[in-house]
Amino acid sequence: MVTAYPLPEGFTELEVFAIGTALLVEALLGFCLNGLTIISFRKIKELRTPSNLLVVSIALADCGICINAFIAAFSSFLRYWPYGSDGCQIHGFQGFLTALASIGSSAAIAWDRYHHYCTRSKLQWSTAVSMMVFAWLFAAFWSVMPLLGWGQYDYEPLRTCCTLDYSKGDRNYITFLFALSIFNFIIPGFIMLTAYQSIHQKFKKTGHFKFNTGLPLKTLVICWGPYCLLCFYAAVEDVMFISPKYRMVCLCHPREFKYVDAFVYALGNENYRGGIWQFLTGQKIEKAEVDNKTK
Repeated sequence: MVTAYPLPEGFTELEVFAIGTALLVEALLGFCLNGLTIISFRKIKELRTPSNLLVVSIALADCGICINAFIAAFSSFLRYWPYGSDGCQIHGFQGFLTALASIGSSAAIAWDRYHHYCTRSKLQWSTAVSMMVFAWLFAAFWSVMPLLGWGQYDYEPLRTCCTLDYSKGDRNYITFLFALSIFNFIIPGFIMLTAYQSIHQKFKKTGHFKFNTGLPLKTLVICWGPYCLLCFYAAVEDVMFISPKYRMVCLCHPREFKYVDAFVYALGNENYRGGIWQFLTGQKIEKAEVDNKTK
């Protein structure tokens, strides 16, 4: 039986509809762009390189986040969560799994680019597959922990979608939050920072900047920064004193910007973009050898 939850204090029906619309539009855009990235990799032979497999890993993860956003948008339009407690746990797990896999894949790409530009090492298929599998299994490990009692998934302020329950701020939450942050945000962020700084210095010496080395890390911080700040604030203060509207914006923010990765890693890549153009039009652009390196 479907139970309708009343709108929380501080929200109007128009605001709930606006949140649902924003989630739907961004999810559609992100799903289409990341789906195009995946299909182009599958259809265009020149795109099928070990480095581009890591780009596909991000695209797969972002498509998963977009599916999560579709469900949240649908529930927002209904003005209640129609899938029950078990559905909330699945929704929270699926969202966390794909989010952490996206972050892990971003760090893997940074590692690959560092070796390509700074050590001139070529990524092998076995290494690329291993990195992709590790990123997803590592994400699965941390995502399943709340289902086993370390951390917890619960409804977000509108009760129309689910995420990590930050409202209690107890010892269980704090220990999980800090461990999660160290292994899934700080370490990947450090890998990206050091890798792209080294690449930037290499480009500076040669005078040939092949891509914006600061963009991937900035994208990560802008996308996940508000969510992380909210979660850390909840570890030291009563988060209920924060406006539910602000909390909802912080929680929805990562879901609404998953199209950005498609621009950073696929459409922002001259060669990958050429492969996508070839898939859409049948016309090749410039050289046939397409990889993940020239940005």
